[in-house]
Amino acid sequence: MLIIWFTLTNQDNRSYYKSVMMPKKQINKENLLAQGVQLLMQQGYHGTGLKEILDAVQIPKGSFYNYFASKESYAAEVIQYYIEPFIIQLDSHLQHPECDGLTALKNYFNELIVELEKANFKGGCLLGNLMGEIGDTSEICQKSLQLAIQRYQGLLAAGLKKAQKEGTIRTDKSADEMADLLVNMWQGALLRMKIEQTAEPLKQCCHDLLDDYFKV
Repeated sequence: MLIIWFTLTNQDNRSYYKSVMMPKKQINKENLLAQGVQLLMQQGYHGTGLKEILDAVQIPKGSFYNYFASKESYAAEVIQYYIEPFIIQLDSHLQHPECDGLTALKNYFNELIVELEKANFKGGCLLGNLMGEIGDTSEICQKSLQLAIQRYQGLLAAGLKKAQKEGTIRTDKSADEMADLLVNMWQGALLRMKIEQTAEPLKQCCHDLLDDYFKV
């Protein structure tokens, strides 16, 4: 067992530390998944070798198979590891007691745009990148991508349903239909962001849908 220290923030925005006992095996797997997000985002699935991943986290090749059955199964788990913080981030906005559903969605996407601007528009979305690269060639990764999108779309739909009940979003379209459209347009806007090196496609996507098409 190892002691891991996390930096946390209390209600007064003061940082403090908390220790958590975590098995070394779990730490190694976390490191592999985190490294996978970084390398797959930067170099793609086919451009990232297994040795490169293992060297980065200093784990021998034989140990890799204690955690994952293959590179494909590893990538499938990286996909779920990648989407989880976005799920938590979006849910945090939707659960904010002082925000209505529509405002929560706007705040969430505005936060993403700021983060992408700080990153100089690098990377985009790992889901979108892998959809284009291996979405139709790896069944394991295809199913993981589908699950990640379903989880994300479902939470967006929940926010839109909340906004419908609050009277700020149109009700002649279902929340699921609008969530699908939002996911699709956001992914397309991310691709344009990467080639144009500007957040304007993202801002236009949010404005056209959340400030116009979706509204009552």
